[in-house]
Order: sequence, then C-alpha cells, then structure tokens
Amino acid sequence: MRGDNLIRQGSSHPSTPLLASLLKLASINTDFAFSLYKELALKNPNKNILFSPFSISAALAILSLGASSNTLEEILGGLKFNLTETPEADIHRGFGHLLHMLSQPGDQVNISIGSMIFVDKHLQILTEFKEKARALYQSEASMTDFQQPDEAKKLINDYVRKQTQGKIKELMSELDARTVMVLVNYIYFKGKWKMPFDPEDTFEAKFHLGNSRSVKVPMMNIEDLTTPYFRDEDLSCSVVELKYTSNASALFILPDEGRMQQVEASLQPETLKKWKDSLRPRKIDQLYVPKFSISTDYSLEKILPQLGIREVFSEEADLSRITGTKDLRMLHKSVVKVDESGTIASAATGELFTFRSARPLTLKIEFNRPFLLAIEENSNLLFLGRVVQPRGGRDSF
Repeated sequence: MRGDNLIRQGSSHPSTPLLASLLKLASINTDFAFSLYKELALKNPNKNILFSPFSISAALAILSLGASSNTLEEILGGLKFNLTETPEADIHRGFGHLLHMLSQPGDQVNISIGSMIFVDKHLQILTEFKEKARALYQSEASMTDFQQPDEAKKLINDYVRKQTQGKIKELMSELDARTVMVLVNYIYFKGKWKMPFDPEDTFEAKFHLGNSRSVKVPMMNIEDLTTPYFRDEDLSCSVVELKYTSNASALFILPDEGRMQQVEASLQPETLKKWKDSLRPRKIDQLYVPKFSISTDYSLEKILPQLGIREVFSEEADLSRITGTKDLRMLHKSVVKVDESGTIASAATGELFTFRSARPLTLKIEFNRPFLLAIEENSNLLFLGRVVQPRGGRDSF
C-alpha cells in the first residue's frame, strides 16, 4: 500500500490501470455525493447545505471493514459500489490511494483528512480491524470511557478541533452514557485563488434570499477575468470555475431565478461531467461573488437510511469484525469560508488572467442569490453545498 507506486503531488504520473481505478472511484463517490445532497435538500429546504462527500464515504468504507453480512452489503451498496464489478479489496485499496494522495503536504493547498473511532473502553476491539483500519486508512481507534459522557465529549471535540486547525470547535454538543462507539471523520481544506480578489474592491451589496427578502453581504468583485465558464441552457444555470494555486478548483453554479429546484433535481455524475467537459475559457467583464461563511452539522444515522444504509444503525447491525456492538453514532460537520484570498473549508481556475479594457461590458455574472458550490481536487469531490444565506457561519469576517 505505501510503496512508490502511490500517487504523490509532483511525482511521476500514476500507472494507467491505477489512474483508471481512481477515476472510477471518484465517479462512484460523486454518485453517492449527489444522492446524499438530494436527501439533505429535502430535509433542509431553503437552508444552507454543506458536507464533504469524500470524507463521509471514506468513513463509511472504514466502517465496512468491521461489518459483515447484510450490514456490509448495505454500506457498500449505499456508497454506490457494485460488488460484482468492484471487489471489496479493490474498494479499500482505492480509498487508501486517494487518502494518501490527498494527504501529501504542499505549499499550494493544505488538505488534512482522516478518521478516528472512539470505542467504549469496556469493549474489546478486534486486532484485525485495528490493523486494517490503520494500514488502509491511517485510521486509529481510541478507547473512551463513555460512562463519563462529559469527559468523552471533550475528548472527541478536542481531537476534531486540533485536526481541523480550530475551524470545527464543537462536533458533539451532547453525548449520553448509552453511547458505545462514535466514528468521527474530518477534512480540512485551505486553498488560495490562482487569481485573488482585491479586498479594496469588496463592497456591501444585497444578496436575495427569495420571497422579496435580502441581506447585506460583503460582495467581492473582479473585472475582465478570463476563466472557465459554461452557460447550460438546458438547466437554466451558469457555471463558473475558479482555480486554486494547485490541482483544486471550485465550481460556482448559479441557477436562474426560480430554477434552483430544477438544477438540484438534475444533479448526477453525468451532469457534473457535462459541465466540466463544456467549460471553456471565457472573458467575464464583471464577476461578483459574496464573501461567505457557513457551518452545518448532520447526524448521519438519520439521513443515510434513506440511501439504503439502515441496518448498521439498528439493533440488527452486524459489526462483529469490530467489537460486535450495536450502538453507533455518526456525525458530520462542515465549515466553509470564502474570501478574497481563497477558501478555508473544513468538515470540517483553464488559466485565469485579467485584462484591462475599455470595451463595453458583454458578460456580467452576479452570485447575488442562492447558488451551488463544489470544491474538487484531482476530480475528487471534497465539498458540495448550497449557499442560501451567506452569513450562515459562526465566524464573522
């Protein structure tokens, strides 16, 4: 697993079979991402949505290492894997490669991703599970005294706070003594725009929330920007790609007035592929994007059953390859902050040039109403969200 054939930033290109395998895994993860997004959209109408699909799917893959029988099949099936096409061992190997690749240090972008399983100290974790989780996913297990819920909660929150460099201050707000296992997954992303916005050009503007309501937000803007752009007439939306100084980029998708639900209903891997394949460098005379900070948290045991992952959260759960326990909590919290210099996101641009010109405006794009955001690194969907209220985070600018 840890040999020289692993992909490294700046190293030689991966072998063709490995690259094909990683691209297939990225596509399957995207399928899972959009399925989960649609469930979250149903449960959270007119609210901000933000989560890390890759982080959640990797955590579930770790959990599947300890599952058996129908519980195992539900987890991998819910993650959109077809076990007749992709053997279980290949799934874990693929995730291991991706985690290793994304975790490579670099000056251009900072990504930290990982998982920790907190297990009640009165339970015995099987050695095979611990060894596989560590070898394949660099995931550790921590023995925790859940009979002291306040101390256990502090232990978990301190761990996540440290791993996300303080961006997620409190993952767990409550914990009771009945809990015997908590699976925590985190991701921290910090990227700088290839072409940053000038803070001196930021001004206060209206962001339209719908129903004739609006809020004032700091609106960034940049003139005469050449960046990948696509106008999707079929779905009535505009897609703008802003690149970071790395292999990462952010897709900003702006539905026309009243078309958000239509765009959301059409989200699937083929839609994303169409957008990315159709992007072409285009001169945008004026681009307006709000500074925003949003924070969300989800109890996944209430959402994943809608994707077919039910048994693992029930009395019928077969996690006999971990401890045999039948009480699992799975939490996910994400924070994203976008400003002039770039993006800080946690769960926790073609080339970009500017030209000065006196020509009349021909293309003006204003993200002054709800829009979608996708952050990718090497085709892996790290974050997916919907910005309805830009001031939805706890941190002020």
